[in-house]
Amino acid sequence: MTILFNCLQPAQKFRISICDIARMLKIPQHLIVRVECWAYVIFVHRRDVGGQFISYRKLEQWKNAVACQIQKCSTIPQLQKLWLDIIKDYRKHKKQYEKGTRQFLRQIRLQRWNTLRQKLR
Repeated sequence: MTILFNCLQPAQKFRISICDIARMLKIPQHLIVRVECWAYVIFVHRRDVGGQFISYRKLEQWKNAVACQIQKCSTIPQLQKLWLDIIKDYRKHKKQYEKGTRQFLRQIRLQRWNTLRQKLR
């Protein structure tokens, strides 16, 4: 498990609805029998194809939770360390990230960096 995963604890903290999963999978909700949030993945039991595993990293909640962690950084060194953890996680699990997530997080980081630099002046 990565440092970032430990920090976010998605299985305990994310509130994932069937609607969220259906939207992400681009399927009607009625095809989902149940959703189980396991420690490292989400198991989706579907009427049409049986079981399917989904990475927490594919969820909008993941992107928002990481952005929130960036915004909580109160110092530049803290932000730098978190960003290194994000990059390590992204490189290791690149296929699990949705397209555009890295760019979105870069923007949040840049905004936070600028805010923290302004406070130093």
